Amino acid sequence: MATKILVVDDEPWVVQAIRSYLEEAHFEVVSAYDGSEALAQFGRHQPDLVILDWMLPEMDGLSVAQRVREISNVPIIMLTARVDEEDRIEGLETGADDYVVKPFSARELEARVRAVLRRSTGKTPPVLEVGDLRLDQAQRRLWVLGEPVELTAMEFDLLAFLMTYPGRVFTRLELLEAVRGETYESFERSVDSHIKRLRQKIEPDPRNPRFVLTVFGVGYKLAKEEG
Repeated sequence: MATKILVVDDEPWVVQAIRSYLEEAHFEVVSAYDGSEALAQFGRHQPDLVILDWMLPEMDGLSVAQRVREISNVPIIMLTARVDEEDRIEGLETGADDYVVKPFSARELEARVRAVLRRSTGKTPPVLEVGDLRLDQAQRRLWVLGEPVELTAMEFDLLAFLMTYPGRVFTRLELLEAVRGETYESFERSVDSHIKRLRQKIEPDPRNPRFVLTVFGVGYKLAKEEG
């Protein structure tokens, strides 16, 4: 079942742009254009995450977040043009899990969505199985072709993230954001080293990988099927 995201903004073009990008990334998206509709949609669809504009008609984003927090711990990402520290603190105290400042890129928003979902509980299955790979996230154990394989923490987190979205291509910065919650351009190429060591441990032929594939000029993906 796809992760369901409620997108709330009073500008239809913003909602449509976010919807298009997130649906392409295999999320299910429902939408609302004011605070009252947002609460109605939340009750109707029970989303896994809420992307919520601060400035909304009828009921502002902070009030919506407060109402949501009374009944749910679902992650909330606030969209805002406010950049003052006091505003951010107010939002966090209200219950927001993260901020995205307008204007923003769709890629940045997707990366933050994935990071927040990863940090929240129960958003990914404890056991992931893709082809000949079986990964237990609770016990942090991996089996390849039925045989246990030991990984470092970074290798494990990278593989777990890729296995959560088989076939989806991620840049190096997106992988860093997903597994560490931050992006450091200076460390971008370190992902290559981790992927290289990961392949040496899980691939029957590391020079001709069949699990973790390179997408030249972009990044990496986990193969949906062997070959």
